[in-house]
Amino acid sequence: MVGGTEVGQYGDTTVRAVEDFQAARGLRATGSCDTATWLALVEASWRLGDRLLHLSAPNMRGDDVSELQGALARLGFDCGRVDGILGPATVHALTDFQRNCGLPADSVCGPDTVRALDMLTRQSGSGPGVATLRELESLTSARRTLGDLRIVIGQFGGLSALTRQLARALRQRSATVAPTDEPDASAQAATANRFAATVYVGFEARAEPTSTVCYYAVPTFESVGGRSLAEALRRDLAGGGIDVGVHGMRLPVLRETRMPAVLCTIGPVQRVIDATPSIVECAVRALETWADSPLTTPDTYPPTHPPTNPPTHPPTNPDTHRDT
Repeated sequence: MVGGTEVGQYGDTTVRAVEDFQAARGLRATGSCDTATWLALVEASWRLGDRLLHLSAPNMRGDDVSELQGALARLGFDCGRVDGILGPATVHALTDFQRNCGLPADSVCGPDTVRALDMLTRQSGSGPGVATLRELESLTSARRTLGDLRIVIGQFGGLSALTRQLARALRQRSATVAPTDEPDASAQAATANRFAATVYVGFEARAEPTSTVCYYAVPTFESVGGRSLAEALRRDLAGGGIDVGVHGMRLPVLRETRMPAVLCTIGPVQRVIDATPSIVECAVRALETWADSPLTTPDTYPPTHPPTNPPTHPPTNPDTHRDT
């Protein structure tokens, strides 16, 4: 809450409020209202029913879209992951829902559709939703090896030597690999989507001597494959002498990829350079383990806590969008 003598000033109370908002939204808690934070503030202002939801370019984004996706998923209509981005998959699921409910299948979420969703979701319980089940099915439907994976490896901030060595090591194990050095997080996600990657692995350096592995998670959805890979990386990096925390985040590169994705943040930079061979070895081993066994029993996870200084990356471009 911001008020009192600080109205009209960006003082300590405002900074703390922004930090709290950023942490709650899975963003880097800097206290500065950067582009990603402002866009998140705008998205958080929408509630389902506040506006008509329909396919547009760029795709509509907001908490109302997340509410729509979550409701459709719990009712068994597959709109993909709950990412708050209204793309073709969400519209297809919405149209399917309208048709099944005897509503005009106009692909627009208006008052009648919202009322039908509200009535049915109150009777449907709170299961994981079809998006989670689809991801589980895709991960377990066939036995895989490292050589079966299509991997996009990204980097932010001068870690191209690390990603080149990792790409070379993975290719030696017969994996299909596409590195990307795009500075924009959304552009890296788009590259992974076009490549039809099995998994995305990103790296960035930080000034502080702390390390994290992040995967996509919001209150109504968690990427089970992303979390499992994050845990595999944590275990192997810890075995290599790098203490790593695991966190569910809503960072753009994790949000906009359609496949399990992780972002590894390791610091400081010199430490990453010195430890590159060890990091490469650990990453290959973790991906090999994940390919063979892509799911980990949730009960085996250690408790996770919001990072005190979550990872950073270039702000997403507000005009960049993806199709869900």
